[in-house]
Amino acid sequence: MAKIYWAGQSCFQIEVSNSRDHSADIVIDPYDEKIGLKLPNLSADIVLVTHDHYDHNDVKSVKGEPFVINGPGEYEVKEVFIRGIPSFHDDKQGKEKGQNTIYLIEAEDLRFCHLGDLGQKELTDEQLEKIDAVDVLMIPVGGEGYTIDSQAAQKIIAQIEPRIVIPMHYALPKNKIKLDEVSKFLKTMGKPSIVPQDKLIVKDSTLSKDGMEIVVLQP
Repeated sequence: MAKIYWAGQSCFQIEVSNSRDHSADIVIDPYDEKIGLKLPNLSADIVLVTHDHYDHNDVKSVKGEPFVINGPGEYEVKEVFIRGIPSFHDDKQGKEKGQNTIYLIEAEDLRFCHLGDLGQKELTDEQLEKIDAVDVLMIPVGGEGYTIDSQAAQKIIAQIEPRIVIPMHYALPKNKIKLDEVSKFLKTMGKPSIVPQDKLIVKDSTLSKDGMEIVVLQP
């Protein structure tokens, strides 16, 4: 089982457990509060950083003594398998904004994928092969030159074919970084009236075998 919370921008906390004797807390892309958002009180066993920009790499704000992963490679921590996959922060082979790491996380028979600040308009065959099947996809949709926009996000979702999609990295009332609203993405996907949730609870046994669900989380 997994509980997924969104803290705004690209920051998530994922709590995985088998409800008996094992659990692990994962935090992805904690941000510096100078972006205008207040980071909640987070603690973790594992912290993932997709790239070294201040709105994604404030590791010191996370409590505990987490194992920090900041780049491509394969890792196993507390029975959580993590694969960091190289990608680009722009659509020009990283010439403008540099590198970005896509993370595939496997725990408790679930597969999560966090695309970070992906700027590629489509994934390569090699990237898709490494990502493989995905239960929950966290994808940026805010565009404005920082990441892919709604149209590109729609194409990448079609490439990955996840069971659940969670949009991220879009405009929020206090966010000082100019981004598109999530409503633009939802209209592009033909789902304009989704009610935001505080958290998402995922179990392998309850995941839909048909179709795809879009979940909007509120920070």
